[in-house]
Amino acid sequence: MSARKKARIVVLGGDGIGPEVTAEAVRVLEAIATRYGHEFAFESHLIGGAAIDATGSALPSQTISACGTADAVLLGAVGGPKWSDPNATVRPEQGLLALRKALNLFANLRPVSLHPALLDASPIKADILRGTDIVVVRELTGGIYFGEKHRTEDSASDLCTYTVNEIQRVTRVAGKLAQGRRRSIVSIDKANVLETSRLWRSTVEQVLSSEFPDVKLEHMLVDAAAMHLIRKPSSFDVMLTENMFGDILTDEASMLAGSLGMLPSASLGAATLGVYEPIHGSAPDIAGKGIANPYGTILSAAMLLEHSLGLSEEAEAIEKAVAECVSKRVFTADIAAGGAAVTTKQAGDCVVNRVLQ
Repeated sequence: MSARKKARIVVLGGDGIGPEVTAEAVRVLEAIATRYGHEFAFESHLIGGAAIDATGSALPSQTISACGTADAVLLGAVGGPKWSDPNATVRPEQGLLALRKALNLFANLRPVSLHPALLDASPIKADILRGTDIVVVRELTGGIYFGEKHRTEDSASDLCTYTVNEIQRVTRVAGKLAQGRRRSIVSIDKANVLETSRLWRSTVEQVLSSEFPDVKLEHMLVDAAAMHLIRKPSSFDVMLTENMFGDILTDEASMLAGSLGMLPSASLGAATLGVYEPIHGSAPDIAGKGIANPYGTILSAAMLLEHSLGLSEEAEAIEKAVAECVSKRVFTADIAAGGAAVTTKQAGDCVVNRVLQ
């Protein structure tokens, strides 16, 4: 059993269903603390649309300060129709991008593994899905999202830039992950067209050949990767890619699991502080109805225990509890396929009860 640990966790519920699903993840973390004798202190702060309404900023200075001194950050989701005007000066998504930049979180990990009970929940045939176990490593603070932007009345531009250092550090994250898995990386780029992708490709090759010679590397163009992800997802182990390509491909990969609500993510930097969140959005159409799927957020809490607090046994306990609930078909509406569905809290109850057993 792990040594007793004290930790301060900042909770950013955000918008839409964010507060609902983070509440369940907090309950599960409290159950872990009870079972293993840890002491977790939770502190809530504003981000996104809720922060804009309250302070005029998508990421208030108080939130940045609290996150910067925390042991880990648990995030729900940001955005919604109320703040959806792309021409608005302040938008919820700016808070998320600014948080990643402020905390220097440069690597986004998104695991995609399929539970046998959910094979039929995906639009992809079950025989194609079997054996799928992927981790996507997405560079998080460079590329076109953070490049210089210009707009005039009749034109616009977004600059995509990458440095060797930015590519090296995220490649090292992927290399270490691959060494603990099946020792295979597919690096995804558009090197037949983009100069940034040519730099990406040569830098990835240099890092892996010199520092991770035991890891097999394959390069794949992003359009081919999008096709193969649907055609034969089980062929991928670790997928390494830049910011925008990773954003798009991970949403595509989420459909392999049957629902965005099932998948967690971790945004990591050089230190142990990380931001943990489900990959889904704020789902304003179901906010307040108590039917959102909390499993992705709960599994994000497991990643928090693993990567920020070093509590592997506790992380495995959460993953096992979620797997048992799914095996028992404790399904929220998004994965119930029209069958009997439980509420957000009932799904959380199932995980909490199994953690405490």
